[in-house]
Amino acid sequence: MTGAADPSSARLPTLWRYLWGWVVGVLLLVWVTLFLVAWYTGKHEAEEVTDGQLEAVARLWLPVVTGPTSVAPEPIGQRRSRPYVQDVAVIRWQGDALVTDTHQLAQALDVDRYPLSLGFSERVQTTPTGEVRWRVFVADEGPARVAVLMDMRHRINLARDMSFKLARAALLVLPLVAVLLWWALRRGLRPLNRLSRDVASLDVLAGQRLDQGHRFREFSSTVSAINTLVDSLQMRARREREFASDVAHELRTPLAALALQARAAQSDPSSTRLSQVEDNALRAGHILSQLLDLARAQRGGPDGSGQQAWADVALGELAERQVALHAPDGFRSGHELSLEQPKEAVIVRAQPLLLELALRNLIENALRHTPAGTQVVVAVWRQADGVGISVSDDGQRAGVPAPARPSDGLGLGLRLVTRIAEQLGASLERDTGEPPMTTRFNMIWPAPGP
Repeated sequence: MTGAADPSSARLPTLWRYLWGWVVGVLLLVWVTLFLVAWYTGKHEAEEVTDGQLEAVARLWLPVVTGPTSVAPEPIGQRRSRPYVQDVAVIRWQGDALVTDTHQLAQALDVDRYPLSLGFSERVQTTPTGEVRWRVFVADEGPARVAVLMDMRHRINLARDMSFKLARAALLVLPLVAVLLWWALRRGLRPLNRLSRDVASLDVLAGQRLDQGHRFREFSSTVSAINTLVDSLQMRARREREFASDVAHELRTPLAALALQARAAQSDPSSTRLSQVEDNALRAGHILSQLLDLARAQRGGPDGSGQQAWADVALGELAERQVALHAPDGFRSGHELSLEQPKEAVIVRAQPLLLELALRNLIENALRHTPAGTQVVVAVWRQADGVGISVSDDGQRAGVPAPARPSDGLGLGLRLVTRIAEQLGASLERDTGEPPMTTRFNMIWPAPGP
C-alpha cells in the first residue's frame, strides 16, 4: 500500500516557509532593535563629544588675554569640512565687562551685562526665521569668565550621522545573514523531507518498515514510533485476513449444504429435506447475526451511532443479566445454568457492549454445543494476578452423548470473543476447568501494575 499525497495538503504552507517567516521576522526585530540602540548610542556619544568640545574650548579661552571685540568672522556652520567638526561661538567677560563676542550673540541672548551661570545650560534665541537653541558651557577663572555656545541643530545632526553609521553595518549584514539562514533552513530540512518520502512510499501490507539507519538521533524516536504503528497495522491486517478466512469457512459449509438441499428439495419436497434447508439457513443466519452484533458493538450501539466509550463494568452484574436472559433457553434445552461470584464486586475497565457480546457468545456456545443434562456455570473471580469471568460446562464427561446436530459457528463465535478480548485488553484462555467441569473458557484481565 503506497501512500498518496492528500490533495488538501497542497494548500497548506510548507514547514520551511513557516520557519523562514519566523526567521525573517526575528531578523527584522533584531534590525529595529539595533537601529534603536544605534540611535541611542549615537545621541549619547554626540552629547558627550560636543559637551567635551565646549568645555575644552572654554578652558583654552580662559587664560587668553584679548582686547574688546564683537565682530563674527563668519556665520556658524558655513564651512564644516567634517560632520564631527562643530563650530562654536565664544563670549568672554572680564569682571562684568563683555570683552569678546565672536558671533554677536551676547545681546541676542541678553547676557551682555549679566554673565551666564557656571556649567552647562541651554538658551533660546529668537530670530526672523525662527527660534535657535544653543548649548552653553560657562567656566571662570578669577575675574575672567568664558561662555562657549553650540547650535543644537549641529549637535542633533552629529547624533544622526553617528547613528546611521552604526546602523548601516547591521543593515548591510542582515540581508547576507538572511540569505545564509534561508540556505541553512532548506538544507537542514532535507532529512525531514527524505523521511517523509520514505513514509509515503511504505507498503504496509507487504511488511515494509522504515530503515533505522538515519543520521540524526532526533529521528530515532520518530522512526521507532512509525515502525511500531506499521507493525500494529500489519498485525491487524493479518488478523483481519484470518478472521475473513474463518468467516468464509464458517459460511461455506451451511451455504453449500443449503444449495444442495434446496436442489434436492425441488425433486423431493419432503418435510425432512425442508427441515434440513431450514436448519442450514438458520445456521448461516446465526453466523451473520454474530458478525452484525460485533460490528454494531464496535461502532458503539445497536444503531452504530458512534464509538462506544470505556467505562467501569461490574462483572457480577453483567453475568447476572446474561444468566437471567439465557435461563429460558437453558431450560428448554435441558441445561442447568448457574452463576458463581464473590461477595465483593469485581470491576474492570471495558466497553460494555463489547463485553456483553463476548459473554453472550460464550454462554450461547456452551448451551448450543453441549448435550442435554449438561451443567453450564458462569463464574466471576478475583485472584492475585488478575480478575476474570469464565463459562464452564461438563459436556465431555463420560456417558454423556455428544449433540447430534453439526457445529453452528463455534469457531467463529470463539474468534469473535478472542477479538473482543484483545480489544478490551484481556485474553481468552481455554482449559478443562475444575472437576466435574470438562471445558472452560476464561476472559482474564491482568492485575494493574503498581
